[in-house]
Amino acid sequence: VTYAMEGSAFIAGAVIQWLRDGLELLKSAKDSKAMAEQARDQQVFFVPAFTGLGAPYWDPNARGAIFGLTRDTGKNEIVSAALESVCFQTMDLLAAMQQDGAEFTALRVDGGMTNNDLAMQMMADIAQTKVLRPAMTETTALGAAYLTGLQLGIWSSLEEIAELWAQDRAFEVAKDKDWSQQRYQRWQAAVKACQVFSGA
Repeated sequence: VTYAMEGSAFIAGAVIQWLRDGLELLKSAKDSKAMAEQARDQQVFFVPAFTGLGAPYWDPNARGAIFGLTRDTGKNEIVSAALESVCFQTMDLLAAMQQDGAEFTALRVDGGMTNNDLAMQMMADIAQTKVLRPAMTETTALGAAYLTGLQLGIWSSLEEIAELWAQDRAFEVAKDKDWSQQRYQRWQAAVKACQVFSGA
């Protein structure tokens, strides 16, 4: 029997989809990297609680908000904050897992957003841990293929399958711990404000 610790963030890549389709701030998801790199103000925080908040808050009534707006805030700053929000939600999950005794020295990522180098660097800096991107980022489909192959006898064990994992790139931590803690505390304050607004 194999056990896995799981946490759910309700909105990740969908936040970029909303900025593209809902607000029309960008033409394609690929544009998010270039736009975020041009952001001048890093004091904008975006809580994408469109359908409530997942783990560790489990607050279905919370609603999304953008904090720290000034007249200098533009598309680039909002896109940057949106990318960062995915990293903060991941940090929420990692912090909860650490409280339950989990330990980690690196974070393996997957999914479409992992192709965004800037987002992955943000993740490394916020989590203060190395982020490893695989050569095959669509690992949900790959995992289904592996399980089928395991059942058919193509592979004999999960350990054998684990050895097939191949790295594309590692993102090293580039910011110090104080920077990370200050950013994360402001994120937590933004989340709390969303909950207060919703009456939680």
